[in-house]
Amino acid sequence: MRGTSTERLDIRAASASDLPTLCDLLGILFSQESEFQPNVDLQRHALEQLLAMPHAATIWVAREAGQIVAMLSLQYVISTALGGRVAWLEDVIVHPQARGRRIGERLLKHALESARGEGCLRVSLLTDADNTAAQRFYQRQGFLPSRMRTMRWLAASQCAPAAQDQSDE
Repeated sequence: MRGTSTERLDIRAASASDLPTLCDLLGILFSQESEFQPNVDLQRHALEQLLAMPHAATIWVAREAGQIVAMLSLQYVISTALGGRVAWLEDVIVHPQARGRRIGERLLKHALESARGEGCLRVSLLTDADNTAAQRFYQRQGFLPSRMRTMRWLAASQCAPAAQDQSDE
């Protein structure tokens, strides 16, 4: 998987044949994040749904020498504040052996240009609060910190016992 920064990078929308590699990449990503755990069955199910709904999401992959080395997804919603389509940037991962060659930067640039072409008025993302390297990366790409705070509601079946609210005791 090693290469040089001069290798041709092919960026395109993912297809169903890419699922095994996408699941592998999500396994790497979720093993790095504090709030998520890799689960190939859940990841495959989610990816299948996203691929089946091109109006609601695009999964972009970057290939070097025919091999997928990075992925990201854009998921589209309508913003009432902006009066139009916006996107959530999700699941950005470059394979560890392909890092350091600006692949993530090129993939993100492609995805943002695509979002603009699709009429998106804003692209938002979440990073782990302590992942300062990711935050610096996104700021270098033009993302600005938001004063909004992330809050979540999880269906009871998705909550870990430690994560459930203990305030009723």
